[in-house]
Amino acid sequence: MSIHIAAAKGDIAEAILLPGDPLRAKFIAENWLEEPVRFNEIRNMYGYTGRYKGARVSVMGTGMGMPSLSIYVNELLREYGVKKLVRVGTCGGLVEQVKVRDLVLGISASTDSAVNKVRFLGMDYAPAASFRLLSAAHAAALAAGLSPHVGPILSSDSFYTEDPDQWKLWARFGVLAVEMESAELYTLAAKFGAEALAILTVSDHLVTGEATPASERETRFRAMAEVGLKAVLA
Repeated sequence: MSIHIAAAKGDIAEAILLPGDPLRAKFIAENWLEEPVRFNEIRNMYGYTGRYKGARVSVMGTGMGMPSLSIYVNELLREYGVKKLVRVGTCGGLVEQVKVRDLVLGISASTDSAVNKVRFLGMDYAPAASFRLLSAAHAAALAAGLSPHVGPILSSDSFYTEDPDQWKLWARFGVLAVEMESAELYTLAAKFGAEALAILTVSDHLVTGEATPASERETRFRAMAEVGLKAVLA
C-alpha cells in the first residue's frame, strides 16, 4: 500500500477512471463494473476494481483541486503502475458554442496554478492529453449520438475568484471550459510515461449563467462515464 491508498500491489488495474467525487466512483463501480472490489476507503476516497466488457478497470475519486488529485495520481503512477487515466468530471462553459450539458474533451489544459512554475523552475510547460485516448473517446462519443467539443480547457486553483470577469481573458484565447484538476493530471502522466484525458460535462455556464440541476447531472454523468470506459479499453 501507499501512504494514501490502501491497495496491495496488483489490486489496481492499468486503466482507471478518476471522478472528483468518491461517491461517483462508487456509482460507476456499482453500475458498470462486474464484481467490483473496493481497494481503498482511506479518508473515504473510495476506489474499486472490476471488469468492464471483460477488461480489468479501476475507478477512484481524487477530491477537488490539483493538490488533492496530485497526491492520488502520483501514488497510482509510482506505486501501482497505472498506465491510462481518464478524468470524468464537470466543468463551466466559457464560450457560447459550448452549451450546458455538452461534452468537452480537453486536448490541453492551461492553468493559473503555480505548480508547474515551481516544477519547471519558472518556465512554462504545456500539459496535453493523450491523442490515443482522445481519439478513442471522440469516436465513442459520436457512436453514442453525442457531439463532443475538443479543445483547450483551463484548470483553475480558485473556485471563487476576486475578479468575476477573470475568465473572459481565457475565453478570448479559445479556452472552452474551466475545471480544477486536469493540468496536473496531464503533467503527471507525461512525467511517468502514462496516458491521460479529461472528459467533462458542462454543468454551468459563465456566459449565460445557466446551470443544470443535480438530478440531470446524474443522467449526463452516465453518458460521460460510458465514454470514459470505452476510451480506456482502446
